[in-house]
Amino acid sequence: MAGLEADAAWAPAPPVSHRFHVPATLVCGAAIVIVMIVLAIAAPWIAPYPYDEMQVMARLKPPSLAHWFGTDDYGRDVLSRTLIGARLSLLMGLGATAFCLGVGVPIGLYAGYQRGRVDEHVMRAMDVLMSFPPILLGLLVLSVTPPALWKTILAVGVVYVPAIVRLTRSVTLELAQEEFVLAARARGDGPAYILMREILPNAWPPIAVEGSLRITFAILLGAALSFLGLGAQPPSSDWGLMISEARAFVERAPWIALAPGIAMCVTVIGVNLLGDGLREILDPRMRSGKGP
Repeated sequence: MAGLEADAAWAPAPPVSHRFHVPATLVCGAAIVIVMIVLAIAAPWIAPYPYDEMQVMARLKPPSLAHWFGTDDYGRDVLSRTLIGARLSLLMGLGATAFCLGVGVPIGLYAGYQRGRVDEHVMRAMDVLMSFPPILLGLLVLSVTPPALWKTILAVGVVYVPAIVRLTRSVTLELAQEEFVLAARARGDGPAYILMREILPNAWPPIAVEGSLRITFAILLGAALSFLGLGAQPPSSDWGLMISEARAFVERAPWIALAPGIAMCVTVIGVNLLGDGLREILDPRMRSGKGP
């Protein structure tokens, strides 16, 4: 009997599954985003026609084998313009998000770590910026100078800086009380070292999720500014500009607006699915199945 008990005590434990679960939203979102990026990069080579080539005799032609998405009021191929427009729209979304992260993350880290008057002044400034509606703030930034693509990227980036600052500050305030940060302070490490080597590596998961979602907002806001004439300028091919130019022909030739509109919707859905998948992986509460 004692031998049996000893054997049972030393019996190997059943194997524990550590298989990593990849959310379906992450797979679908990544697939859509990758396809859109590939199409945007390869657009000059796969577009059937030059995006600015006018064919007066082919004005407002419906979708056909020659023009899959039809033609616009200048006879330009809508498919070619939609593919080229993906480059400008994605560039606007990614560029504006990179700008707001590059500006907002350092400010949020510094404010959350220093606290006191520095934190108070920074957050009041962010509150002032957030009091403006996004489209109005973008219009204010762009109205003082002639419109240009890089100015639109800058304006959209400025609009979303406050949200990144607030998120980064919130995460920094929480991490600043952790034992590894207190230990770094006890060692005599300076603020720059603690922020870059201790806090930022642990703060990036929520920042990455927020950044992925900001791409969709940046794309939509950039398209809205182009729709109003303050973004991409003719004859450039931008989804917002294409929809703006199609307003007068919506009843007669709806395909001019449908093609860029559908492309924008698919891109936004893909990025949102990607953000949801990243959140499901990086958020420990969702990994444990408890939810928020």
